[in-house]
Amino acid sequence: MDMKKMMKQAQRMQRDLQAAQDEVKNMEFEATSGGGMVTAKVTGDNEVKEIIINPEAVDPEDVEMLQDMIVAAVNEALRTAGETAAARMNAVTGGMGIPGF
Repeated sequence: MDMKKMMKQAQRMQRDLQAAQDEVKNMEFEATSGGGMVTAKVTGDNEVKEIIINPEAVDPEDVEMLQDMIVAAVNEALRTAGETAAARMNAVTGGMGIPGF
């Protein structure tokens, strides 16, 4: 294979990877728990943007359940963001395992 052609392909892949990373970084992901009682919104760069709690979920006698629902919603939103990022990177790299991406 021509070295010059290979370098061009590598540069194109690097640009495509950066574009995919930027795209995912600017996306928002949402997940709920407790049958919709708690909603978490996160960005593709793992920043929690918003937590919405249905007032019916607030039971002073069972704060632990509310805490668990918040953790579950945030973790699910972050998992979805991670899966989406991995899918975008996989689409760009064609499934090649490139360290750091």
